[in-house]
Amino acid sequence: MELEQVRRISLVGFLEDLGHMPVSRKGNDVWFRSPFRNERTASFKVDTQRNVWFDFGLGKGGDIFHLAGELTGSTGFMEQLEFLSGKSGILPLRPLQERKKIPRVSGFEDVKVTELSHEALKSYLKERGIDPAIAGRFCKEVAYGIRGKRYFAIGFMNRSGGYELRNPMFKGCISPKDISCVSLSGKKQDMCCVFEGFVDFLSALVLRTVKDEDCLVLNSVSNLERSYAVLEGYGKIRCFLDRDRAGITALETLNIHFGNKVTDCSGLYDGFKDLNEYLTKTKENK
Repeated sequence: MELEQVRRISLVGFLEDLGHMPVSRKGNDVWFRSPFRNERTASFKVDTQRNVWFDFGLGKGGDIFHLAGELTGSTGFMEQLEFLSGKSGILPLRPLQERKKIPRVSGFEDVKVTELSHEALKSYLKERGIDPAIAGRFCKEVAYGIRGKRYFAIGFMNRSGGYELRNPMFKGCISPKDISCVSLSGKKQDMCCVFEGFVDFLSALVLRTVKDEDCLVLNSVSNLERSYAVLEGYGKIRCFLDRDRAGITALETLNIHFGNKVTDCSGLYDGFKDLNEYLTKTKENK
């Protein structure tokens, strides 16, 4: 396959295959949280028209070969090509025009799901202000391989069987990507609480902001449209979304769709980016 065909592999699709989902889209620009570090505000942009990327935190960008170089830590062209061609066992080589015809292949190998028990993960939760016992009711420990190396993370399952993954060094997902629905009471309620990510959902439990309500976790505002059919069945919708551009836009969109059924609850953490930041800063000041 010619090099020009390799360069035409969709960067957005490539990142999604590795478990990195878009945070927002505006015109030709698709924003991600950087695949090179754990961050809360998206600073990685893909220009879909030119099929190039730029990481504002890293101060670097380029085409898919430059991205492969950063991901593999290699400046060697052949190693980058091997990674992109699928010979490394991570991804198949797929030109842009062929992506919709071929099912996606996960970059995660030998995935094993167990009860949450690793002390490093429990310590990470405590640093985020979350009781591991509470997290253990809704989360699992997920061990997985990438390029022959083993890793582990906290896993939060979505309704399609995929997992959101978090550990101190990594934020991603095992496809399929989808929303998560949680019934705290075991029976259908009239109110549903909406969160952007599962860490905020767990934070709400710690803060006792939610008790018996049904909860919906978007696992990315890019999943907002998937929530509509579920939210249609509720008389009241309480939103605990991030106080950033993407979260505000998502709230405005929900208001358009559901009108006065929607209540913005972000005033609880006014002055903070999200519910978990409010929780951790509040605990630090006690």
